[in-house]
Amino acid sequence: MTSKIDENNIVDTAAGAEKYDGVLTQLEMLKRLTLAAKYKDDDTGSHITRMSRYCYEIAVEYGFSEEDAQILLNAAPMHDIGKIGIADSILLKRGKLTAEEFQAMTEHSEIGANIINEHPSKLIHVAYIVAYQHHEKFNGKGYPNGLKGEEIDINARIAAVADVFDALTSVRPYKDAWPFEKAVKQINDDAGTHFDQEVVDAFNRAIDRIKVIHDKFAE
Repeated sequence: MTSKIDENNIVDTAAGAEKYDGVLTQLEMLKRLTLAAKYKDDDTGSHITRMSRYCYEIAVEYGFSEEDAQILLNAAPMHDIGKIGIADSILLKRGKLTAEEFQAMTEHSEIGANIINEHPSKLIHVAYIVAYQHHEKFNGKGYPNGLKGEEIDINARIAAVADVFDALTSVRPYKDAWPFEKAVKQINDDAGTHFDQEVVDAFNRAIDRIKVIHDKFAE
């Protein structure tokens, strides 16, 4: 399937916004919250640029309508908004987190869900879902609620793949960036356990466009 993102035309996060009733105001709110998170953790800026575009490409290949793929594109930057509630000593730590620190870090999913909260707007609802569920795992061993399989919203299942892939291919305080091909292999190795196999299949079909985004928005 061919999407509207290619090497010379990366969809802006506001693209197509006029399609949605009241979405401009909602989108501005989401952008401001995302900016707040960027001030907390400067790695957030480039990460959400790539991650949200990966979400779009995977969604297109999964079979989302253009409208729904654009909604996920615009909602995905909110996935880690809850990190503004995590102590800097944990969020910015250079080195492996202790068990207690990791447990504190996991709270960012629920913090993010509380910040966004439920709303009748589809855009804000998807942002809420992605913030709340993007660390759930297909085998039920994720957090915060141990959801399994299709109990996890499809938007969050897509965001999980995009988020982990970008984390693997990015420099973090505790690790170097993985080579692109190694990260792709890891995503495929974790299909059916961490990730939905069908979402991973869509990721694979979009891999050429994902590579373009990876290279274009490199850190």
